[in-house]
Amino acid sequence: MTDAAKVRRHAERVRELVASVVRSQIKDPRLGMITITDARITADLRDATVFYTVLGDAAAQAATAAALDSAKGMLRSTVGKALGLRHSPTLTFVLDDVQDQVKHIDDLLAAARNADAEVQRLAARAEYAGEAQPYRLDEDEDDEADEDETADDSRGGERR
Repeated sequence: MTDAAKVRRHAERVRELVASVVRSQIKDPRLGMITITDARITADLRDATVFYTVLGDAAAQAATAAALDSAKGMLRSTVGKALGLRHSPTLTFVLDDVQDQVKHIDDLLAAARNADAEVQRLAARAEYAGEAQPYRLDEDEDDEADEDETADDSRGGERR
């Protein structure tokens, strides 16, 4: 069983190595403005997943994915030699779409803020549907009881 700290160190080293090799050794013209954001490696140190972002549109992302796929063998051998492991980890490249998700969440938050502002605007000029004080107070009950007694006395008897 490998130590979790050792796995984290190897994952960080894989990220650094791949970033260095992509920057200095890969001369593929399809490779766009790429940033290696993270790397994760399995506990048995056999499979590594490398996350990257690309500056540009979908065509630039697809071209960069193809360039990384074609350089996968060279990257794997470089990582394997540098790590000094018995088995070189297989590399899998995954496009990190965190920026798109952040933009989507920001858009949702802006829509929620606008909806809240609209509710506040409507509430500021809203009026009660009924009376301002819909509940009877003790004073009102006493006044009504006095009025009922005077009405009964004026008719000359009790109401049925």
